[in-house]
Amino acid sequence: MIVILIRFLIVALIIYLFYRGIAYLMDPKRKLDDARKHSSYYFYDDRKNVRKNFFITYKGALFEGEKYLGTTKTALEIVSIFVWSKDPMELQGFTRDDFLFMEKEILKNYPDAGISWKNPIEQLMK
Repeated sequence: MIVILIRFLIVALIIYLFYRGIAYLMDPKRKLDDARKHSSYYFYDDRKNVRKNFFITYKGALFEGEKYLGTTKTALEIVSIFVWSKDPMELQGFTRDDFLFMEKEILKNYPDAGISWKNPIEQLMK
């Protein structure tokens, strides 16, 4: 009887470790950190929760976007987005085209939104 219980616990432990490994690999926050470390693009957002900000990593810099809900002609949608850099010192070497690329990617997710950048990006985009 005790042997069966030990076998059951071992199988349960293996299943639990497998589940935790898959959950770790699929975690969006881990993917965001990995993309930032490798200076690649990644868009992390919980589209179902309007109150949660989204994060973008691009060329090693981390950006945060704040979404605001409003009305369009047909429905309630995200109509305004403010984006800023977590650390403005990371923006060295960025061009206007880089920010236009990020705007295009944001508009893929929120086509009805107007995008506003906070300083110093705002002055570059004028």
